[in-house]
Formats: sequence, C-alpha cells, structure tokens
Amino acid sequence: MGISSLFRGARRIQSCVSWSGSSSSLVGRCQNSHTNPIASTTTRYYSRATSLGAAGLPSTMRAAVCWEPNKPLTIEEFHIPRPKAGEILIKTKACGVCHSDLHVMKGEIAFSSPCVLGHEITGEVVEHGALTDTKTIQRFPIGSHVVGAFIMPCGNCSFCSKGHDDLCEDFFAYNRAKGTLYDGETRLFLRSNEKPVYMYSMGGLAEFCVVPANGLTILPDSLPYTESAILGCAVFTAYGAMAHAAEVRPGDSVAVIGIGGVGSSCLQIARAFGASDIIAVDVSDEKLQKAKIFGATHAINARKEDAVEKIREITGGKGVDIAVEALGKPQTFMQCTKSVKDGGKAVMIGLAQTGAVGEIEINHLVRRKIKVIGSYGGRARQDLPKLVRLAESGIFNLSDAVSRRYKFEEAGQAYEDLNKGNIVSRAVVEII
Repeated sequence: MGISSLFRGARRIQSCVSWSGSSSSLVGRCQNSHTNPIASTTTRYYSRATSLGAAGLPSTMRAAVCWEPNKPLTIEEFHIPRPKAGEILIKTKACGVCHSDLHVMKGEIAFSSPCVLGHEITGEVVEHGALTDTKTIQRFPIGSHVVGAFIMPCGNCSFCSKGHDDLCEDFFAYNRAKGTLYDGETRLFLRSNEKPVYMYSMGGLAEFCVVPANGLTILPDSLPYTESAILGCAVFTAYGAMAHAAEVRPGDSVAVIGIGGVGSSCLQIARAFGASDIIAVDVSDEKLQKAKIFGATHAINARKEDAVEKIREITGGKGVDIAVEALGKPQTFMQCTKSVKDGGKAVMIGLAQTGAVGEIEINHLVRRKIKVIGSYGGRARQDLPKLVRLAESGIFNLSDAVSRRYKFEEAGQAYEDLNKGNIVSRAVVEII
C-alpha cells in the first residue's frame, strides 16, 4: 500500500477493528515489547466514572485513532477522559501537525498502538483532577485558555527537581515508552467496548484531552488558539535547541538545515537572540523564500549547490558558530557537523527512523573541538511562558509560521500533505 493512501479520509468508522480478548491482547499488536501498563482495573474505573461525564460536560467525545502503523486514521467515539490529581481536562481547540506523529504513523518510530496522536495543543480548561492542589487550580481556573508542551514534566523526578524538564524520567518511562500518563494508565477508552487506547503526549487529536498541569501555561486572550498551538512543539523544540543546547549569543553565526515547522522556528529564535549571519538550508525554493520572513540572511538550496561549501564561503571560510539539523537524516547530520567552525556546536533536533546512524570524522571532531549536542525540546515550566510572551510581543511571528489549517475531519489529509512535502512551515488542525 502506498503511503499516499494511508492517510486518506480520516472518517468515523465505529467498527473498523475487531477487538477480542482482554486488554492484554492489545499489547500483542504494539510495536514496543513491554508488559501491558493498563491493568483491567483501569477499564473498571472508566465504566464507573465516565458514563455520565463530569458536571456540564458531554459524556463522549471524538478522537482520531492511529490503529497501527501504515493504516489510515479514523475518527472514533470515546468516553470523556477524566483527569486525576495534578492533571487538567482541556477542551481542545487546535492541534499542530508534526513530523513526529508522521514517524509513528509510518512505523519509523516505535510506539504503542492503537493510539491518539497530536502533541501541540491549545484549549480551554474545563475540569481539574480530584485532589489537585489549590495553587494549580488557582493558576488554571475553569475557562482559562492554555497552551500545552509536548514534554509534560512530572515535576518530581531527579531531572525535574533540577529544572531539566526536557529530560523528565516519567515522561520517557511512561508516555514515550508505554503510551500512558505517569500512573501507568491511559485516560482514553473507546465508547463502544471500553477498550484502552494509548496517548502520544496528551493525545491532542481529540475534542478533549488530559494534560499534567506542569505541561501547561496560560494563553492570553490576545493570542489566537490556532496559531498558538505551535508554541507547544515547533517553537518549544526550537527554543530548547537555541537557548539550552546551542546557547546562542548576540553576533553568533547560525545555520539551520531543514526549514520546516521546527527549522523555521529556529530562524526566528536565532534572530530574537541577536544572531548575525542566519543561514537557511533546504531543497525547497518556496521554503527558502519564506525563510527570509523568519530572519534568514542567506538561503542555500542544497539540491543546487554544496551546502557545506556555501556556508563556509558566506562565513569567510571558517564555518558557523552553530549549525542546527532539523530534519533527521544521516546526510544532513553530516552536513551539520561539517558546517561548524573550530570549537563550534552542531545541534541535532531532527528525529530519524529508528536505527538511523549519523557519521562524523573522528579526527576532525577531536582536533578541532567540535561539540555535537542532541536536543529534544524545551523546559515546559521555564520556557513555555517565555514563548507566550515572545509571541504576545510580536517578536515571534505566529501568523506567518502557520501556513495551512485543516478541519478535524481532515486530519488524515493533513498528514498526507505533510508526508508529500506540501506543507510550508506548520499546519494546524482546528478541532472545535
């Protein structure tokens, strides 16, 4: 089956998968080989707690389900998810369309299935989990607008206690490894048969989603839901790379390889931090033309000229202080490491197919003191409020960063377009 047919027509199919056996049979179809983190008590919890929904809320919702790799998304009915202590139920307004989701849909990155994808969201607070502390409730009152980060820190692990939310142990051990929140349980259950469905981050391609409060920040009324959704991943990832990994300083020269949603956000952050030469590298003239809006001082089409040689020509033969790889390909990994000056930093933020390997010349690395740094994202509690302020002040241009909008029912088409390379910058699915 061609990939173009896999995402066509996200639609309501109530019985597209025949479920059989207990919840443990679900794990047999997961790519990850781990024990089932969702005990049968979870299903009982939902059959008791969600039949009527919370006061003032509907009892059901719709969400886009990825049943397994290389199968179409379908829209299914779920019980309204219920938040637990320290968690907040969000009425989802918008969800960004990210390559990370596409990697999962194509089976390039292993993740539990079936699952609900979508991890950069905006929405409205509608419920607090039982036993949530008073300060959290006061910080996120019912009706407040919020934006969510895809890395949802637990706030308690050894990394979170040091402020390194981007390395949160529970996020990786539970959400990325098992598709659950941090009690080892999902919040998503199908209405038709009570079966659990896994969550990629908060599972944002849904009308409602549950988010740990540490992964949220208030969104002012002046910022729109749709454009602001990208703050939670595209901009969040770029800020983590430029602020924490690259540590961009005024006057630094920066090259960004791969000008999609994250790469174009890197350009804007580099400009905000006072970088001098800002070099955009891609194979799309359309993306490179738009890169100039985001702060690029130079543009290189790597299909038409040698990107490394051109970067060195622009920088007087030295290379850049910082090169950022935002695509996740072995070839661009190598370009990134070869583009930096002596003592420079090569920052890798593009996710690759599982097992992909990047090469680097060892002697050059050692003798010229090249630093190769990985960066997955920002630090939600510290950085997300800063990004909101950057957007509110106009320093970060949200309106030009979002190039396409899709209806909820068109989510499958959005990922097909992303897979074909038809989206410049970022696309967003408008849910409600």
